Amino acid sequence: MQAFFYFVSQHAWEILEQTLQHLYLSMFALLLATLLGVFLGIVLTRNQKLSSPVIGILGVIQTIPSLALLGFMLPLLGIGPVPAIIALFLYALLPIVRNTFTGIQEVDARVIEAARGMGMTDRQILQMVELPLATPVIFAGIRTAVVINVGIATLCSLIGAGGLGEYIFSGIALVNPQMTLAGAIPAALLAIGLDFILGKIQSNIDQIIRPVLWFTGLLFLGVLVYTALPYLNPQDEIIAGFDTEFRERPDGYPGLQKTYKLRFDRTLDMDPGLMYEALRNGKVDVISGFATEGKIEAYDLEVLQDDKNFFPPYFVAPVVNQATLEKYPELRNIFQKISGKIPDSTMRRLNFEVDKLKKEPRDVARAFLASLNLPTDRVGQGAADFSIGGKRFTEQYILLEMFKMLIENHSNWTVELKNGMGGTQILFDAVRLGEIDIYPEYTGTAFLVILKADESIKNAIIQMPDSVYQYVKSRSLKEFQVNWLAPLGFNNTYALMMRRKMMEEMGVKSISDLKNYLENRGK
Repeated sequence: MQAFFYFVSQHAWEILEQTLQHLYLSMFALLLATLLGVFLGIVLTRNQKLSSPVIGILGVIQTIPSLALLGFMLPLLGIGPVPAIIALFLYALLPIVRNTFTGIQEVDARVIEAARGMGMTDRQILQMVELPLATPVIFAGIRTAVVINVGIATLCSLIGAGGLGEYIFSGIALVNPQMTLAGAIPAALLAIGLDFILGKIQSNIDQIIRPVLWFTGLLFLGVLVYTALPYLNPQDEIIAGFDTEFRERPDGYPGLQKTYKLRFDRTLDMDPGLMYEALRNGKVDVISGFATEGKIEAYDLEVLQDDKNFFPPYFVAPVVNQATLEKYPELRNIFQKISGKIPDSTMRRLNFEVDKLKKEPRDVARAFLASLNLPTDRVGQGAADFSIGGKRFTEQYILLEMFKMLIENHSNWTVELKNGMGGTQILFDAVRLGEIDIYPEYTGTAFLVILKADESIKNAIIQMPDSVYQYVKSRSLKEFQVNWLAPLGFNNTYALMMRRKMMEEMGVKSISDLKNYLENRGK
């Protein structure tokens, strides 16, 4: 607990800024959803034939996974607060519309009939009878929506909208519980606090309705201006989109800043898969990526030359729990069948087939193994003998399918795949603890991130692939009882990439060129 409070004290202003961003996203979307949702709920009470299809459509929207909806909006609306607010608005609509409709419907018909008998018009009945009586039910819907919004808003950080999700996902990726809690606790308190405030408003609605309406109008105007501010930035602003690990790892952006003195106008936290879409659609200008990524060719991108040789070698090899390897020693010979047989160009082509040609990773893996005259037909049956885990990007999905086919067609074992598990530290800890048995890892990642080689060793061998491999192999086995099998052949080093056309217009080819361009603009 002491470590948590120390972390909070060191990052108090950042946590406050992210909390305010989170509050802004949640409340602006809630405000829009309340205005439209209450109106739509009233309309449906007057046209009840429409109620079932409209509420049904809103229910379908509610079932769409949040990240999928954000990814769908990215090419249409870009990154930042606008797509995030629209997504949150859509998720908040269902409880507000349904509760407004239900609340008005449940008003006693005898009360409405008595109001009509007193000569009230339909509008007067709505304003003076139905809405006041339905208020508890309507507010229950709004309070449900605010809790939903605060929760889903954490995902908005993955499209560069900010909020407490930045700390939550960074903490998960880096296995930093203090960082995770620094995002999760304020988000929980925000949901509880907003629900409490809405409850107080509900119980005193008659006394505070006018001030609330004035405040709502001013809030709407303020957030409208705030939302417009990002679009008033200079046209030559260079925006970088990085995944959580790259933003925090020593072989990522922190190291780049130190080596190249590189500073972008803005850097955004993004989901690894969505980064490429954002770059292709011109929503960001630079992203972190991998040298064998199929999307480079598919999206007409170009890799910036690492002219100072900052990025270490990232040769891929199967990492195996030592106890698993002792129980199944044949694994060495099985993986030897593809050792050194996947060069960079081949891996790039396999990624391209999935990313551009939209083939299934399983089919691509099967075709590659068949090209080596290796069998692929057997599928393991029954309970799994062991499991293979992987990270959340195309290459890993292909490698996992390849590993599964390779093992099941050269043994009687059955393999369970655990795709998209998360960051480096999560997977390494999982294989170390025996929660998974195998996963594909990169030598440079283990060298700098997992084992944290000291400066003298790093300077001596970082550009020597064989030495880096032997170092991570021996230390992993000695300290963690984790073994490295022979590398597969390709070097999927980290890289910065841009749209090819933009690089040509700017006249940059290397990271140093980009750094000089950023410094000399307008001179």
